[in-house]
Amino acid sequence: MTRALHLAVALDGTGWHPAAWREASARPTEIFTARYWLDLVLAAERGGVDFVTIEDSLSLQSSVFAAPDDRTDQVRGRLDALLIASSVAPLTTRIGLVPTVTTTHTEPFHVATALQTLDFASEGRAGWRVQVSASSAEARHFGRRTIEPLDLEAYRRGEGEALMRELFDEAGEVIEVVRRLWDSWEDDAIVRDVENGRFLDGSKVHYTDFAGRFVSVTGASITPRSPQGQPPVTALAHATIPYELAAEHADLVYVTPHSPDDLERILAEVHDAEARLRDPVRPPLLVYADLVVLLEEQADAAENALRLLDDLAGAPLTSDALVVAGTPAALVERLLDGHRRGLDGFRLRPARLPADLDAIAGSVIPALEAAGVRAAAASDQSGASASGSAATLRDRLGLERPANLFTASTRPTEVRA
Repeated sequence: MTRALHLAVALDGTGWHPAAWREASARPTEIFTARYWLDLVLAAERGGVDFVTIEDSLSLQSSVFAAPDDRTDQVRGRLDALLIASSVAPLTTRIGLVPTVTTTHTEPFHVATALQTLDFASEGRAGWRVQVSASSAEARHFGRRTIEPLDLEAYRRGEGEALMRELFDEAGEVIEVVRRLWDSWEDDAIVRDVENGRFLDGSKVHYTDFAGRFVSVTGASITPRSPQGQPPVTALAHATIPYELAAEHADLVYVTPHSPDDLERILAEVHDAEARLRDPVRPPLLVYADLVVLLEEQADAAENALRLLDDLAGAPLTSDALVVAGTPAALVERLLDGHRRGLDGFRLRPARLPADLDAIAGSVIPALEAAGVRAAAASDQSGASASGSAATLRDRLGLERPANLFTASTRPTEVRA
């Protein structure tokens, strides 16, 4: 097999089209139930998807940039993404679970222990989609800081650059201290010596000793080092500042090209940031492209389905990612072309759930397997990798289990702002 093409699916409500909840196959009465989310994740797992991401935010969904819109004709309200992932973890066997957790208003200690717990619950299939919050409304929910309102046009003029730099610098510190907390227990810190009454080797539990501009954490985690050591860290990026965050701190970045030329430009910028900022001992940054997809067996049927949803919404679907309405075969050709151009994978955002997820699992992935860019074993239900051993998410992504930061050869220095 040639270099593997990885595939993730982004789950959000009833789908990424704002009118998807009104589509015939949607299940809008169930989106606040555990069963609904389990069914989606199991469908992705049966189809051979490598991992799912679960969307989240600290305010209601909105059609307006960084502000509430007060609309009542679209899905509003959501369950906590990390708790969804934790609820489905024991009931799945192979698929990676990557919830969105915001860094801007969330304590790093809570982020670290919650994701470690998810890694234990899933037996090594946890990941983290890092997200920042530039919303003044979300800041008011917490009352700890003030963020001035920023509209989309002002942001496009560059007026929000200082705020974005601050939020992403803060996110970088949060990721670093979370990694230290994940590693604050060495792998063999728990000895379980019943005869001598010694459960823990205290010499192998370390202080994080991190004091930065935004974050100060001294103590060790309360949770032992989890199965993956460090769950993969992923981030969505659209511009230079988030590209730099991903290059320095993440394992995987999602980008949003709208054309082959756009992809070439983005890859060049991401790789430049990686060359400048990434620790050379870390593995290369994985790059996935995001696509919003609406799939039907006939191209005109897909276009008509999108048109009907747009009519229900009162406006054409717009997105940061490219919107692709067509056949599974046409999507496969697009994925293969992106893979040839240097992408490690794609994160597909189904316009309609569960309809487009079913098409991805039932048609797109088998075609990719037939093309030789995915091993057929990826869709096996035994929970085993092609090598026959139980796979962690890091295994599936080709990422080695990282050495503990606090071992003698790699011990981090104390950080002071």
